[in-house]
Amino acid sequence: MKKKRTKEIEIIHEDDDIIVLNKPADVLSVPDRYNPDLLNLYSFLKSQREQIFIVHRIDKETSGIICFAKTKEAHKHLTKQFSKRETEKIYYTIVQGHLHQKEGTINLPIGENSFKRGTVRIDKHGGKPAVTHYKAIDEFKNFSHLEVQIETGRMHQIRVHLEAIGHPLAIDKIYSGQKSFYLSSVKRNYHINRTGIERPIMYRVTLHAYQISFRHPKTEEKVTYTADLHKDFAVMLKMLRKYDK
Repeated sequence: MKKKRTKEIEIIHEDDDIIVLNKPADVLSVPDRYNPDLLNLYSFLKSQREQIFIVHRIDKETSGIICFAKTKEAHKHLTKQFSKRETEKIYYTIVQGHLHQKEGTINLPIGENSFKRGTVRIDKHGGKPAVTHYKAIDEFKNFSHLEVQIETGRMHQIRVHLEAIGHPLAIDKIYSGQKSFYLSSVKRNYHINRTGIERPIMYRVTLHAYQISFRHPKTEEKVTYTADLHKDFAVMLKMLRKYDK
């Protein structure tokens, strides 16, 4: 099935068993615990189809690939693959600085952060195993563009792992303290517009779920789906290539 867009939500693939989407940033994967009326992909799909089953999730601010099941059998098949770590998930991110080791693996356990609700931290004593592989795709003066593959799916795994090795995401209110990216931060002699207000190029985590691979629940064949970068992420990369030299 060809890609199509429905109210800004891109459907990458749909058949009788699964539906794969390119999730917009700032849209929840599943209903919010405290405010179920907030826009979320599960409710959006459920309103249009007989059955929808949650397979995995990505953070609200993160854009990109996500898969839902359309039958109980497909759901069971896919969740088993996820639990056994048989799926492959690749992310793109922009981080601060240059990595001394351009390719590597981060193997640090992650646990809840009791000091700040809704966040996690590296916990070498009581945390759950977490493994992240990374490699630099491109480097700029102040930032690096990475491809990241995760073996485990812990909450905020990529964000806290990269922060732990000294290269937090370029934008991450929680783990790097950076709320947005402005062109003036990299472009010399930047001239602000008549309003005197500079709008950020990007104001959410610099993280995009780019690709997912798994065995199709019906055919058992390995399938791979990719999600194009969203405009804000693509524009930020373009500006870095042009001005952050």
